[in-house]
Amino acid sequence: MELNVELLKWQQEVFHDPTRFKVVAAGRRCGKSRLAAWSMIVRALQVPKSTIFYVAPTQGQARDILWGVLEELAFPVITSKHVNNMQMKLVNGSTLCLKGADRPDTMRGVSLEYLVMDEYADMRPQVWEEVLRPALADRQGDALFIGTPKGRNHFYDLFIYADKEEDKSYKAWHFTSYDNETLKAEEIDLAKQSMSSYAFRQEFMASFEALGSEIFKEHWVQFSEEEPDIGDYYIAVDLAGFNDPSSNSKKNKRLDSTAISVVKVNENGWYIKDIIYGRWTLEETAQKIFNAVDRYRPVSVGIERGIAKQAVMSPLSDMMRRNSRYFRIEELTHGNQKKTDRIVWALQGRFENGLVTLDKGEWNSEFLDQLFQFPNHLVHDDLIDSLAYIDQLAKVAYHSDLIDMEEDFEPLDLIAGY
Repeated sequence: MELNVELLKWQQEVFHDPTRFKVVAAGRRCGKSRLAAWSMIVRALQVPKSTIFYVAPTQGQARDILWGVLEELAFPVITSKHVNNMQMKLVNGSTLCLKGADRPDTMRGVSLEYLVMDEYADMRPQVWEEVLRPALADRQGDALFIGTPKGRNHFYDLFIYADKEEDKSYKAWHFTSYDNETLKAEEIDLAKQSMSSYAFRQEFMASFEALGSEIFKEHWVQFSEEEPDIGDYYIAVDLAGFNDPSSNSKKNKRLDSTAISVVKVNENGWYIKDIIYGRWTLEETAQKIFNAVDRYRPVSVGIERGIAKQAVMSPLSDMMRRNSRYFRIEELTHGNQKKTDRIVWALQGRFENGLVTLDKGEWNSEFLDQLFQFPNHLVHDDLIDSLAYIDQLAKVAYHSDLIDMEEDFEPLDLIAGY
């Protein structure tokens, strides 16, 4: 008996991958349910008398999402089905069961060959950790986690864990609704016109976003690849912890990033030329700072005060001596302000009044992600924190300030000129 298994390109990629635990973040109408159904049916037929679970947030959702799909696809190999208890028996004695995560006690005491957890973001993580993961142990069963992101919760944590590939039994994939070649792109574009940008990114683009406070609004952001001719460069550095090159631990992966903001300032505002960021060793961090200063020749360089600054100054000073390239480091401070207040005061008015322009670069995505979701404890703020420090550095006097002054103006200091 043959089944006509038809899969989209992205579904084939996930289906044929041998990784034991697969984590898929996908947009609406992407084809998640069909992938789940085929994965369950094929696995059930490969292992006679096995038990396969499909778990949705509630059993009602499980029925609405997958019961009809399973009936259609598995019809040639179904020997019996019971809609009341949401079970199907196949020709080789295997059983497909649809369950709700809101009733975890009904899933205890079973031995599972395969498991699908759909819309995992809407379930309590304890259902997997305490009930279903142990159920896979004795048969060394596999699992597929699928869903559309709902902010940065346990599904996000699992996706990041799988995406790092430090644990070879986990692997992550990310697909948008555009990856479903049977879904017209024009329809997705039409939906975008009537949805908020946040909702569209989450539902169709499968973006792991925590809903921001809207301190910074999207229509305030402007881009230009034409750098202004007039202005001076300033560089502000927000240092984070330094990676241990001999360690590959997950703790290092979760450290904040060091961010180096390169901004050209003139009387018309700020032009953000680049934001260099990453998690580096002490020597690498010093080299990144030195390279940025050497390339842009800023009038002022500032580094946030603290132990990290003290640590990086030693290798940075060595580089200055070796290269005969010296520059002064200004010490940046919080000014007894909370981080939220300091960033809002430095950046919100400038963005709202069109005084900030971004050059296009690979850093844009991470910067905007942090900007729109600030302040959210689930999201890093290193890039915008370093940018806010430019406010302390950029003390600019403009020639236009003197144009309308009286002819009998006399400077207070003939040498300094102020």
